[in-house]
Amino acid sequence: MRNSFVCLLLALPIAGCGTGPFQVKPPLENTEVAQPAVVVEPSEETVEEVRPAVRPPQNARTVEEFDTTTAEERVEAAAPATGGRSLGTTIASLGDPTKAGFWLETPLVDAPAKGRVVFPGSGKSAQVDLIPIDAPDGAGSRISLAAMRLIEAPLTDLPTIEVYIEG
Repeated sequence: MRNSFVCLLLALPIAGCGTGPFQVKPPLENTEVAQPAVVVEPSEETVEEVRPAVRPPQNARTVEEFDTTTAEERVEAAAPATGGRSLGTTIASLGDPTKAGFWLETPLVDAPAKGRVVFPGSGKSAQVDLIPIDAPDGAGSRISLAAMRLIEAPLTDLPTIEVYIEG
């Protein structure tokens, strides 16, 4: 009888594994809500010849394989630019390395804009597309691989960068 009672006491916690605070739950599926696409028809005045973004190969492993920008694009983005209005500084992490181009996703802007980032550690700057993100000021930003390489910021650090907006 005593052995049966001990076995019953040991089995009770196991019997409740399907419910309660210790329940093993399956991993959450992607719960992001898709945002509706906004289609903007460019006018003839704003149409520029733009090279389509080139995605890195699926088997990309090195920084050079992920950075699909051309030498000409790097020269253009590195062209010295001065002026613009300072938006302040932000701590930047490396953004999606498969997303091509020179960009900064940041809470410092409310709408897409052209701008420039400067890494004080190297003194180098890059012209970038400023892309708003829904985050509080001070939440940090994400910078493209190409821009991070151009300003010579360490890819594995969280550098503080200065951000300027054109106009």
